[in-house]
Amino acid sequence: MSTAPALAVVPHGAAVPRHVAIIMDGNGRWAKQRHLPRLAGHKAGVEAVRRVTRAARAMGIEALTLYAFSSENWRRPAQEVGDLMGLLRLFIRSDLAELARENVRLRVIGDYRAFTPDLVKLVDDAIARTAGNSGPLLVIALNYGAQAELAAAARRAAAKLPADQIDEAAIAAELETAELPPLDLIIRTSGEQRLSNFLLWQAAYAELLFVDTLWPDFDGEALAEAVAVFGRRQRRFGGL
Repeated sequence: MSTAPALAVVPHGAAVPRHVAIIMDGNGRWAKQRHLPRLAGHKAGVEAVRRVTRAARAMGIEALTLYAFSSENWRRPAQEVGDLMGLLRLFIRSDLAELARENVRLRVIGDYRAFTPDLVKLVDDAIARTAGNSGPLLVIALNYGAQAELAAAARRAAAKLPADQIDEAAIAAELETAELPPLDLIIRTSGEQRLSNFLLWQAAYAELLFVDTLWPDFDGEALAEAVAVFGRRQRRFGGL
């Protein structure tokens, strides 16, 4: 693993979001700008994950959710999907010890059991190894799609309750994020301005921040700047 860089910190007294989610976009464009293969961009993206997860812990963010592989990403070329799976294996094997040592709890949302059996076991073992930790949550979205999550939550709620008793709370209780803090901030890198089927229910009152920085260039300082923007916003939740 690379040596951790100095971490940017949020100014004392600034509001820090409890739960931050990031759509990590721009690996391919980062590689193209440098005349490198897309795999090089994904590798650089893994380094960004390391920087940002360390920075989030230093800032006191309780939960960090990263959109690593969407249910639509299967449409990419098989070689690229294989490369992404290989990088996931590498990240777990190389970084799990640090996560465990830093008291991080690893969670996964999405249907990761659609992956190969060896990768499923690797993920299961990583979750089990950190399950007893009491520190911040690192949530990885793997083979995740918000519309599928909502449909599944509705089915589970309907199996438990009469239709006239299914309300917002009943649906929320069946989401994969039910045990996480409410989502405060979604960041999307690379300049794109859409949610791409990510945490649609949870984003109802989250602050949205779209930045031009490509994901491999995102770091602790960029996260601190995003948190500072969050702290300057007035959250009314529909009130005055």
